[in-house]
Amino acid sequence: MHDLPPGDWLWRALLDGTQAGVAVLDTELRYLYVNPALAAMNGVAPAEHIGRTIAEVVPAVDAREDVLRQVLADGRCREVVSSGQTRAESPHARRYWHGSYSRLADGDGRVRGLGGIVLEVTEDRAGQRELERARERLLLLDAAAVRIGSTLEMEQTCQELCDLLVEVIADVATVEVLSLSGDGHRPAPAGMLRLRRAAMAARPALWEQVLQFGGPGEYVDYQRTAAIPRCLETGRPVVSNHGSDASLSRSAPNPERLAAYRAAGFHSTMVVPLSARGGQIGTVSLVRAGASGEFTDDDASVARALADRAAISLDNARRYSREHGIAVELQRALLAAPGTPHPRVDVATHYLPAGATDLVGGDWFDTLALPGGLTLLAMGDVMGHGVEAAVEMSQYRSMLRVVAGEHGGVPGEGTPDRILRRLDVLLTAAGTERPGTCLIGLADPVRGCAWFANAGHLPPAVIGTDGRVDLLPVPPGPPLGADLCGAYETVYVPWPPGHTLLLYTDGLVERRTEDIDTSLERLAALRLPNTGPLEALLGRLVHLLTPTAAEDDVALLVARAQPHP
Repeated sequence: MHDLPPGDWLWRALLDGTQAGVAVLDTELRYLYVNPALAAMNGVAPAEHIGRTIAEVVPAVDAREDVLRQVLADGRCREVVSSGQTRAESPHARRYWHGSYSRLADGDGRVRGLGGIVLEVTEDRAGQRELERARERLLLLDAAAVRIGSTLEMEQTCQELCDLLVEVIADVATVEVLSLSGDGHRPAPAGMLRLRRAAMAARPALWEQVLQFGGPGEYVDYQRTAAIPRCLETGRPVVSNHGSDASLSRSAPNPERLAAYRAAGFHSTMVVPLSARGGQIGTVSLVRAGASGEFTDDDASVARALADRAAISLDNARRYSREHGIAVELQRALLAAPGTPHPRVDVATHYLPAGATDLVGGDWFDTLALPGGLTLLAMGDVMGHGVEAAVEMSQYRSMLRVVAGEHGGVPGEGTPDRILRRLDVLLTAAGTERPGTCLIGLADPVRGCAWFANAGHLPPAVIGTDGRVDLLPVPPGPPLGADLCGAYETVYVPWPPGHTLLLYTDGLVERRTEDIDTSLERLAALRLPNTGPLEALLGRLVHLLTPTAAEDDVALLVARAQPHP
């Protein structure tokens, strides 16, 4: 049976016109008939199929002949997915077909062979794989959004990126960052580019071998032909798969590393730029070794997406580090030189910035000797954080000195509240954008007393000779600079010899998980040594009340009158 009966024109028209491949095989799985569509799929003329097996016609196709023999044996129809490459031209490296096979028997019930209908599904599978890859990339980016940039620490963000890359597409991953001006590193030799290795990750089996090339924190010099300088110059990934010794020598930081790379089994590398907001940050280097496959275009897309995600976090961290450093130095400089108190008043101060992940705030203090033997004691907290808050804090201090010099020279009830009212008017008129709290006291060591007024600040305290801490009832008025036309009240406070006045900001006592009254009760419950140096008293106070990582800045001021001659 080499063909269908010539008179059966209906079946011939149907089979020859369909786009599905149709075949009839005998019991030895040799072709008895193929339609034009199947012949085109195989790239072999219909006549050349007849009498030959599938393996003889298209030897590069896995036709699942074991399944076809099962159909012959039990008569159950089966669906088969086969794959490979036929003799027909195709843009796909591997093609896929879906076939449906059933057993054929004659009128006497004798098994004569198989009938099969075959459809090519290569494009469908390629589309499905692309969808799966897209889904995987989305899941990976979701993971990156959670795992990369969890803090504003550059090194930790770089390490998070390296760890994720080693999990998904690399055997080794490193991040190299460009040095910032003024970071104190030595210049690179002529013709070389120096970067700092910020982070590194590797599969456990490769870790010791990778460490010989430099660990996190070390500076690495790169020849200009190396992959990293080329990546920075072009702004595009640089990929090298199974490169020759010559190309690997050119791409390495220096040619001397070739032997060590080969010994470690490195065979493929990829360098991806780290850039954000138009500025370069550094590069991400990925390595594959041993039996790992070479890098693909998909790998480059994934690495670039993760690097772009991390670069935003790194740029934020870099900007934060720069502003944090400026703010800290500015605030330290402003607080390092408080005014000079009256000679008969001993004063000690302490400033403790919050943890490295928080911008410094607007905490400030000051002392100033006034006419009539009085000493101004001031403690304040400007709203906000960062450079702007530190600059605003300086304005508060400067205005207070001017106002106190004009109004604070006469001891007696009422003076501190007049100072706060005048200061509030000036700050409001100047259009300050940051209200602030302020507690001021006029201390008189000769009369053994002090007068306090409060603009929204926590109350002062006095530490007795027995170490007891008593909070002073100084009612708080509105904050300064809030345009509330504040009414403030002056409170007289006895200040016996040996007693110490304490002014502080909320960072000393306040906790986010508790009511402020509870925090103040903790301060009042302390028993502090009050006979030694004031610096020792401050150290004890900070040790007892401030956690290892303070939630907010802490500013302290203590004052004790010297004994009468």
